[in-house]
Amino acid sequence: MRLNLLTYAAKHNCSAFPPNRLYSVHTATGKTFAWFVWFLAVFLLISAGTAYRVLAPLVVDAPITLPIRLSAFPAEISDWVGKELPIPAITKEYMEKNFADDFTNRRYINTTTKAWADVYIVYCASRPGGMLGHQPEVCYVGQGWVHEITKPSHFTSGAGRQIPCLVHRFHKPAPQYDEIVVLNFYLVNGRVATDQSGFSGVWGRRFNLTRNAARYVAQVQISSVLEISARTAAIDMTDLILTFLPDENGDVEAVEYIKAESKVRQTVKIE
Repeated sequence: MRLNLLTYAAKHNCSAFPPNRLYSVHTATGKTFAWFVWFLAVFLLISAGTAYRVLAPLVVDAPITLPIRLSAFPAEISDWVGKELPIPAITKEYMEKNFADDFTNRRYINTTTKAWADVYIVYCASRPGGMLGHQPEVCYVGQGWVHEITKPSHFTSGAGRQIPCLVHRFHKPAPQYDEIVVLNFYLVNGRVATDQSGFSGVWGRRFNLTRNAARYVAQVQISSVLEISARTAAIDMTDLILTFLPDENGDVEAVEYIKAESKVRQTVKIE
């Protein structure tokens, strides 16, 4: 009977098995294969992400250094003379946990007007996304300041460059009654930004496994009790600040600046 069935099928060019049975077999096989492919893709994605999170911190354990460290930023700029300020414990702890590679924090006093302004610069290249959350509304409030207002603004640097920024106002309640105005902006791979959208996505959060010093996020905060003092310091210092950080081409102009300063000092000593 089996032989006759096969012979009949061959003569009439048809299958010896019912069509619906063949369809169900192929359909089941296709579904199984598709399910397996999806499972494999998800498994590989999760495995890669886990391995990346585990291994990446080991790769970027050492800081990425700038050609010229921020500690070399001049203490004397125009009429301003600066001295180092200690970093608040809560800020320092945050920086250490989030891969801050370099920073400087100074108070500058204008010898002519007697105004003062604090200049804080932090550079983050090991993991640029580590700068997320490091903003005045978070950090100052964490130090006991009360946030009053934040407004978009800009200023024109000494070289005529338009610098967008955010101006934040804070105060401390009685019995201290302190007030402070903070001009804040970021540099993302050499471009000025006022918010964190440029490094808040998936790509921005990645570890800098290539250790490229030009892939970074830097934050600049210039603050004082009076907005005019903070703005004047920003106008006088921002051009120089930008030379210490890689521009959009990855160049650090401060290298030439430091060389020029060194030659001047050597000439003075010789004379």
